[in-house]
Amino acid sequence: MRLVRERGRLMKAAGERNPGGIGAVLGLDEPTVTDICRQAGGAQVANDNAPGQIVISGTLDGIEKAMDLARQAGARRVIRLAVSIAAHSALMTPIVDEFAEAVKMTPIKMPTVPVISNITARPLESVPAIQEELVQQLTSPVRWVDSVRYMVEQGVTTFVEIGSGDVLAGLIRRIDRNVKRVNVGVPADIINIQTEQQLPRQGGTTGAG
Repeated sequence: MRLVRERGRLMKAAGERNPGGIGAVLGLDEPTVTDICRQAGGAQVANDNAPGQIVISGTLDGIEKAMDLARQAGARRVIRLAVSIAAHSALMTPIVDEFAEAVKMTPIKMPTVPVISNITARPLESVPAIQEELVQQLTSPVRWVDSVRYMVEQGVTTFVEIGSGDVLAGLIRRIDRNVKRVNVGVPADIINIQTEQQLPRQGGTTGAG
């Protein structure tokens, strides 16, 4: 939790020094949005959430230009989000070194179940890889679609979303309608799931958030 707090503190400071923005583009595929961001300059894909749902991040000017280009390209909808911290973008570069030091000082052990990197959409196989992932997440896009598809290819048939709400379950449904999606909002949900034999009691795979 200390590392999570430090990450939040540094991102807030970066956002105050270099205000940016975030927008959602609906109805265009990821390669098209990536090209639009390249044309706009100062913007990049931050989250590939689901087919036809891409989040972009970057400078205020870059986001506005990218949103205009997305509309011209036929986006079904373009939404400017009320966020001033340009997460998963180059605007977070000034805090990379300081956060890397915080990661280095944090004890990290290999997990007992596979953890999928949301940068490479592949398993993290060493502590140095986990440390590098945590730092690179500041400026790299979240490849959620690729991560989910990789897990499905590896035989995952049930995805469990832990916490209130079902946003991720909804995104997974748009990626692959054939997998089972389960929400765990309170401890009692775990017992109910195990009783219904929807979820194995041990083992599993998780995505790196």
